[in-house]
Amino acid sequence: MKKFRILTVTLLALVIFISMFANIYGAEKVYRIGAAVYGLKAEYMRLWTIALKKHPMVEEGLVQITVFDGNYDASVQQNQFEAMATQGFDAIIFVPIDVEAGAAAVAVAAKAKIPVIGSNTRVNSEELTSYIGSNDVNAGEIQADAVLSKIEYKGNVVIIEGPIGQSAQIERRQGNLNIIQKHPDVKVLEMKTANWSRAEALNLMENWLNSYPGKINGIIGQNDEMALGAIQAVKAAGIDPKTIPTSGIDGVTDALLGIKSGELASCTLQDATGQAQGALDLALRVIIGEEYKPQADCWKYMEWGQSLQKVYNVPWVPVTDSNVDQLLAGREVEIKQ
Repeated sequence: MKKFRILTVTLLALVIFISMFANIYGAEKVYRIGAAVYGLKAEYMRLWTIALKKHPMVEEGLVQITVFDGNYDASVQQNQFEAMATQGFDAIIFVPIDVEAGAAAVAVAAKAKIPVIGSNTRVNSEELTSYIGSNDVNAGEIQADAVLSKIEYKGNVVIIEGPIGQSAQIERRQGNLNIIQKHPDVKVLEMKTANWSRAEALNLMENWLNSYPGKINGIIGQNDEMALGAIQAVKAAGIDPKTIPTSGIDGVTDALLGIKSGELASCTLQDATGQAQGALDLALRVIIGEEYKPQADCWKYMEWGQSLQKVYNVPWVPVTDSNVDQLLAGREVEIKQ
C-alpha cells in the first residue's frame, strides 16, 4: 500500500512538472478561428480558402480553421457570427458581402470579445480589429484605363458591377469613373450588377448586345468571372472578342488563359494567398501577442511593423504576356496541393 502511495505521488509530481515545463516553453494550444466568407461559388474565394488552409500554423495543427459560406447573404453571415460567438471561437476572419450590413456581425463578435480581422472586402465598423486587402479604387482605375487605351479614349463602354453594396463594387466603380470622367469622348451606355457571376454576366451582356447592336466598344467587368461571361456572350453573337476590349480583376485561372489567348484585354491579379494567410497572421498576432512572428510570404514585401495597424494593403499584380505562364504554372501547383 505504501509503495502504491509513493508511486501515485511520484506520478502526480511528474504530471505537475510536465505541465510546468509546457507552460514555460509554450504549450501548443490549438486556436479555433472561423473564416466567414461571402460565398464560395466563384474561383477567387475558393483560392483564398485553399491558401488559408495552407498557412503553416494550420498545416502544423496549431490552428483549426472552420470556413463558413455566407451564400452571398448578409443575414446568413450575421447568423454565422452569432454561432461563432456562442461557441467561443478565438478569432474570426471576415470577408463581408455588404459594407454596411456587415457591421452588425462585427458588433456581435466585439460583444463576445472575439477579434475580427477583415480580408478582401471592407466593412464600415470601428470595432473591426484590423483589415488586410487590396486597394479596389486603384484596381478600378487600372482596368478602366486598360480598356479606354485600347479604344483610344473614345467610344461607348458598359460596366458590369459586383454585388451592389459590397466594398469592392463601390470602390471599383469609383475607380472606373475616376478614369472615364477624364475623357469626355467616352460614354457609359449601361452600368449594372451581375453579382460576381459569370452566368449572370453572360445574360446581361446578351441583352446589351441586342439593345446596342454594333455600339459597344469596350467592356469593364469588375471581376474576372463577369468579364469572362461577357466574352462568352460576345463570342456567341459571332463577334471576335478581340474587337471589343474587355477587362477583369482577380486573376482566376480562366482569366490568365484569356490573357494568353488575347481574348481578355486586361487582368489585374489580386493576391488571394497574401490576403488570406496575412489575415491569419494578424489574427494570431492579436491572440498570442506581439511576440508572434508572421509566417505568410506577403510580409516579405509588406511592412509587418512593431505594432498592429488598422489597414494593410496587398499590392496588385498586372497580368502580362511576360508573367502569365509563370502565374499559370503556380496556379496548377496551388490547386493540386
